[in-house]
Amino acid sequence: MIRSYYIAAKDLKAEFRTKQMLNSMFIFSLLALVVFSVSFGDFLGDTEKVEKLAPGVLWIAFTFAGMLGLSRTFVMETENGCLEALMLCPVDRGAIYTGKILSNLAIVFLMEAVTLPFFIILFNYNLDIRTLLLLLLILFLGTFGFIAVGTLLSALTLGTRTRELLLPVLLLPVLLPVLIPSVEATAGVLAGNNIVDLFPEIRLLAVYDLVFFVISHLVFEYVVSD
Repeated sequence: MIRSYYIAAKDLKAEFRTKQMLNSMFIFSLLALVVFSVSFGDFLGDTEKVEKLAPGVLWIAFTFAGMLGLSRTFVMETENGCLEALMLCPVDRGAIYTGKILSNLAIVFLMEAVTLPFFIILFNYNLDIRTLLLLLLILFLGTFGFIAVGTLLSALTLGTRTRELLLPVLLLPVLLPVLIPSVEATAGVLAGNNIVDLFPEIRLLAVYDLVFFVISHLVFEYVVSD
């Protein structure tokens, strides 16, 4: 696990030096929220319609903004020949996958933390602490599943010339089992439901995260092998 932290720290240090992907992800997510809020401007006074539309808008912004970062997960290693060096290290190759997940999670969580206040303001939400904490739990579970699968598929498409186009095509169908309960759970949170009411969605997200993380960790070695 310590080796994974070193890999994650390397990636985060390189990203925070330029902030290129982080800025792009934040601008994209904020632009998506603004466009949708303007498009749905006539509905913002209708609480019932907002509760139906807003969760989908939030996850659309997070998903497509996150894909910008996932598409660049292994590009730097490829350009600098670093991936071959990592593969030659006497460590479990699953540690590379875990390190990439940690760095991607940190970047996406930071983007979400900056974007979420704008979402609350644009869609006129007034959330108390309990609701906000429950919303953060849903965001964590949904984002973890998204990153777990996206990191593996990013490595799978690494050798293709059109990886930026191929990644969304492969990723979106696989993400449906995590996006649907994430949107439903987010809608429930924003509607004022408690954690007991949202337990089926939370359980589904937790199982998805666990299963796909374990499977991706096991097959990652074969994905990056020549």
